[in-house]
Amino acid sequence: MARLHEYQGKSLLAREGIAVPRGGPARSPEDAAKLARELGGRVVIKIQAWTTNRKALSGVAFAQTPEEASDHARRMLAMTLGNFPVREVLVEEALAIKDELFVSLFIDDRKRAPGMLVSLSGGSGIEERAHSGGDSAVLRLDCDVNRGLDTTPLRRLLASSAIAKDLHEQVVDAVSKVFLVAKKNEARSVEINPLVTVADARGARVVAADCRMTIDDYAVYRHPDLGIEIARELDHPPTPLEKAAYAIEQADHRGTFFFAQMNTAAPASSKGLIGFHGAGGGGSMMSMDAIANEGFTVANFCDTSGNPSPAKVYRAARIILSQPGLVGYFGSGSGVANQEQYWSAYGLAKAFWELSIDIPVVIRLGGNAEDRAVDILHAACKGLPARVEGYRKTDPPAQIAASFATLVREAAGTAWKPRAPRRPAFVGSPSSPNFVLRAGRVWIDPAAWKQHAPKIVARASGLLKDTGGTPALAVTAEELLTKDSELIACEVECRRDGIDAVFVDLDLPGLEQPMQS
Repeated sequence: MARLHEYQGKSLLAREGIAVPRGGPARSPEDAAKLARELGGRVVIKIQAWTTNRKALSGVAFAQTPEEASDHARRMLAMTLGNFPVREVLVEEALAIKDELFVSLFIDDRKRAPGMLVSLSGGSGIEERAHSGGDSAVLRLDCDVNRGLDTTPLRRLLASSAIAKDLHEQVVDAVSKVFLVAKKNEARSVEINPLVTVADARGARVVAADCRMTIDDYAVYRHPDLGIEIARELDHPPTPLEKAAYAIEQADHRGTFFFAQMNTAAPASSKGLIGFHGAGGGGSMMSMDAIANEGFTVANFCDTSGNPSPAKVYRAARIILSQPGLVGYFGSGSGVANQEQYWSAYGLAKAFWELSIDIPVVIRLGGNAEDRAVDILHAACKGLPARVEGYRKTDPPAQIAASFATLVREAAGTAWKPRAPRRPAFVGSPSSPNFVLRAGRVWIDPAAWKQHAPKIVARASGLLKDTGGTPALAVTAEELLTKDSELIACEVECRRDGIDAVFVDLDLPGLEQPMQS
C-alpha cells in the first residue's frame, strides 16, 4: 500500500468537504515561521513521517510565536527515523478541542468489501477493542461499494453520547465523506484519529485533526495527481536510489526487481554495512538471517527473481553499489522453475567489471544451470581487485555467510566508495560501429572486429555478421531492440576470451552521478 503524508491526506479530505485545520507543510525553519505568522496565534508543528506515536518521538510540539515554530521545525528537520531524515513538518493552527472521535475505513479482505470503525473516543488500541467486542462505544459499520455507508447505527450511537446534538449531522456527514474519499482515490485505508469537535470564535464544528491514508498499489497509476512516486509500502519517503530502482522495474518487466534501503550506517557492534542482493523471497529471507547472524548490517534489501534479464540484474547491482561505506557485497538466493542462473551471472559480472569492484563479493547462484553460472562469474571476475566467489544451491546460506565474513576480515576494513563506471576507449567514438537497443546502445571496437570477427560473431547469438570487415546486423534494427540479454552475454564472453570488443551501454536514469560517502 502506498502511503500519503498527513497533509496530503488532509488535502483529499478537504476536497470532499471535510473540514481540516488551516496550515501546510514546511521544509525549512523559515517556511515554518512564515506559516505560523500567516496563521496567527498558537500553532502545532508535526513531523511528516510514516510512523506512529509521533508525540513520544518528540515529533509534535506547540508554538506561541513564529520564532518558536521555527525552532521546533529546525529540531524536527534534523531528526532521523530509522536512518532516514525527516524532510517535512506540518504547521497548523492549534484547535480548541472539545470531543475526540476515531474514524477508520479499511478493506475487509474476508468480506471483500470496505468496512468502517467509529469510536466516540480517540486514542490507541481501538482496533483491538473493536475486535474483542468489549467496547460498546466502538461501532463497526459495513459499507456498500455502490450505496455507501448506512448511517442509522451511527446516528443511534450519537444520540446516546455527550456530543452536542447540533453537531451530530456534521459528524455523520464527515464519516460518510470518508467513504467517498476512499472510493474516489481507491484507498486501502483512511484513518482520522482524532476527528474532533471544536468550539471557538468561528463557531462549533467538526474537524479532521489528523489523517493517515494508504492507496492501493495497483490503482496508483490512475491517480497521478496524488504525487505517489513509488507504488509500494515503505516505512519512509522514497530515497533517490529507491526511485531509480522503481523506474527500472516499471520499464523492464522481465522478472521482478525490488529494492529498499534499510540502513545508511552500521552500529559500532556490527562487522560492517553490506550490500544485499537476494533472489527469491524465501531464499532471500534465509540469507538475510544468515548474514545477520554473522554480525553484519544490511544496507538494503534487493530481490531479482522470476527469470530476470541480465540488464535488470546489472542495474540492480549498480544501484546497490551506489551506496557508500559497504564492506562487502552478499548475494544469495535460489532460483526455481525456468530461471536460468547464468543470465544473472552475466549481469553481475558486467556490473563488477565496470565498477572495478574492490570489496569482497559472495554470490549464491542456486538453481538451473548453476554450474555454468558460477563458472561465468569466476572467469569474468578473475582480474578484479576484489575476491569474487560463487556458490551453488547445495551450499547452505550459513556456510556462505561464514565464508563472506572471512573474506571481509581478510580485506581489513576496505570500504566501498561509489564511482563512475569505466568504459572501453572505443565507446562513444565516431569511428566505432554502434546499434540502438530499447534502453541503451551496443558499441563495437572496429580494430578488435577486424582481428577477431569470427569469434565475436560466434558469441553474438546470431545478431551480428561480418560484412567486408565491418560489423553489421544479422537481424532487423527493430528485432535488435530487445536483445540486450544476448549482447550482454556476448560482451562478457568476449572479455573472458581476452577480446575487449563489445560493450553494452545501458541507460540508468537517476544514477548519472554516483553517491558520495
